[in-house]
Amino acid sequence: MADKRRLQKERTRETIIAAALKVLSEYGFSVPTATIAKEAGVSHGSIFVHFPTVDSLLVCVLEVFSRDINAKLHSLSESGNDISRLLDMHINVLIKYEDFYKRLINEAVYLPEEAKNTFIAIQSTVSIHFSQVLEHEIKKGRIKKIPFHMLFNTWLGLVHYYLMNGGLFAPGASVLKRYKTRLIQCYLTLVRK
Repeated sequence: MADKRRLQKERTRETIIAAALKVLSEYGFSVPTATIAKEAGVSHGSIFVHFPTVDSLLVCVLEVFSRDINAKLHSLSESGNDISRLLDMHINVLIKYEDFYKRLINEAVYLPEEAKNTFIAIQSTVSIHFSQVLEHEIKKGRIKKIPFHMLFNTWLGLVHYYLMNGGLFAPGASVLKRYKTRLIQCYLTLVRK
């Protein structure tokens, strides 16, 4: 009986997280928890049974995103793959979370401190994966010797610019799906020898 109850509690928690991800993607990070509860099909109080504060729910949603992006990029960076494969995988993960990520980069300055720190940790982890692959590529003479942080920030700047202006570049569609190949080719043209 205790295992059944524990499993139900875990399922409810996962349902709340999935609903929060969907609602935050659509309405932004200042959405009322009642809206998340409604989307999850649970009582408003259930949110706080599983997450003592709104901040803890936000951090949990960010951690789900973090685990996914880290898992996808980790194996590529460890195996010494080339930068084009890493860029491709990075965009693939961002496509999966495109609306959420767009909200995140747009509203990051307004996040509670703990959520903001979690977002910074996510970007730092992605940066580490990039630097591992870039170091390999620089040693092989494929990439210009530019400081890693500038190489990474140039990539993020390009992706973020297209995300923030998606309405201009791909009205009503995924800007990352539409421009994925061009973004990768443009970046590689800038950094390859």
